[in-house]
Amino acid sequence: MSTLRSRTGAVLAWTGAILFPLALFTVLALPGVDDPFLQAVTVLVALLLPVALARRSPLAALTLLVVGGGAVSVLAISGGLPEQAAVAVFVVLADVMVGNVAARRPRRVSVPAAVLTVLVQAALVLLFENPGDLLTIPAVMALAGVTAWVIGDSVRQRRRHAAVQREQSEARAVEAERLRIARELHDMVAHSIAVIAVQAGMGRRVIDTQPAEARNALANIEETSRDTAAALRRMLGSLRRTDAGAGPAPRDPAPGLADLDGLVARSAQAGVEVGLRRDGDPVPLPPDIDLSAYRIVQEAVTNVIRHAGVGRCDVAVQQDAGTLSIEITDDGSGGGGAGDGSRNGITGMRERVSLLGGEFDAGPRPGGGFRVSARIPLPEAVR
Repeated sequence: MSTLRSRTGAVLAWTGAILFPLALFTVLALPGVDDPFLQAVTVLVALLLPVALARRSPLAALTLLVVGGGAVSVLAISGGLPEQAAVAVFVVLADVMVGNVAARRPRRVSVPAAVLTVLVQAALVLLFENPGDLLTIPAVMALAGVTAWVIGDSVRQRRRHAAVQREQSEARAVEAERLRIARELHDMVAHSIAVIAVQAGMGRRVIDTQPAEARNALANIEETSRDTAAALRRMLGSLRRTDAGAGPAPRDPAPGLADLDGLVARSAQAGVEVGLRRDGDPVPLPPDIDLSAYRIVQEAVTNVIRHAGVGRCDVAVQQDAGTLSIEITDDGSGGGGAGDGSRNGITGMRERVSLLGGEFDAGPRPGGGFRVSARIPLPEAVR
């Protein structure tokens, strides 16, 4: 539906811009219109036809306005039509279009466009054949055109600066998330090594007297090693090698989906009821996937609490067919939601899912509210 609406809008914008010269000339040549106010309104409506194209194609809109409007103004002057009002509105609208081009296009495009527009405006003034104004009015027009270009170029520079700042902020969010994952992975590896050391020590002590216990210890070592190696393969290649200045890593056990009930309880205390639904076969997950899944739900629910302005959200966790699916939805209408309140939060969630080879999506729901969705593939060992 949105694609069809966009295409329809584009067709209407181009049609209005192309028909603009004919509409302007028809309005100026329309007989029987003696009311100056009505005539000014019809001229203004005709001149506004290319404006709809200005957002989609600024340079094309300016070109059609200058060429078409200039030609019609010449015809109006030579035909004795009310040329002054038409030319005055045309000049003002052309300057606005110059500012629009300067705001949306680089200087190598906007500067020539502004110069040509001012030259056309000055040429129209010369057709009035008023010697007293041959210097003053073109100078005023040139000043107005330059002012419009400067304003538009300033807007473009601010937009570029904002875009750079946004990119840098997202890059910092990605780095921060990777460092956080690295610290958590460090904790997981340290825990696994400790388990292996304990099991190996026990197996060494009982290998002669209790062979069965020794075999169990070796089996636990094998399973723990494989899980840890799989987690390392999935994540180590995408993380930074150092974490300078991050402080000591936390020593608390890493949370997982089993801890969602605690998250639900804490959210209720903060004023947001979380409807938690679990589907599928809850097979134990690798530690890195379990932790990332929990963090995604935690971040999304936190954004609901902070930004959505609603008292409830729904969390669905489904595990089947080798895929872990997570969905967080809310019905917020206050401009925020499960992910919308924090651009860095969305970036962090997307980074986590990407590192695990999954798919992530976040955005407004068609009926209102916000939706965060993640699909993470599971290793063969847990399918």
